[in-house]
Amino acid sequence: MKTNNQTIIIDGIDKKILRALMEDARTPILEIARQVGISGAAIHQRLRKLEKSKLLNGSKFIINPKALGYTTMAFIGVYLDKAVSNPEAVRELKKIPEVIECHYTTGNWSIFIKILCKDNEHLMHLLNNDIQSITGVSRTETFISLNQQIDRQIKI
Repeated sequence: MKTNNQTIIIDGIDKKILRALMEDARTPILEIARQVGISGAAIHQRLRKLEKSKLLNGSKFIINPKALGYTTMAFIGVYLDKAVSNPEAVRELKKIPEVIECHYTTGNWSIFIKILCKDNEHLMHLLNNDIQSITGVSRTETFISLNQQIDRQIKI
């Protein structure tokens, strides 16, 4: 692994390690070492370097929200009355557990959020009682996802 003007350049071994972990993060290090043809210690060293470089950003298990009854995913464009309302609006959005992503954007909306709800009634409740009542929010525009077609990371 090398850096070039703040861009990280990874070699073929790093790519093999990352691909194996992206496919299944629970793959044992020694199994990856056998596949790549280097020692387990070398894999650990490379992973530490990749973490230190911030190319790797933790590891986590992915919860299936549908198994918990969250069947409605929506994207909401939030219009703010003033740009200075953004920090306070984001603080309030962080208090809503169903908000799983929040982006400060260019274009029509000031903020674009991704939200998971149990159903449309739950979504309507959150919109009316939680999101639209935030100081600075002038209105919202909601898009319900019917089905997620692509879910992937950047290709290595």
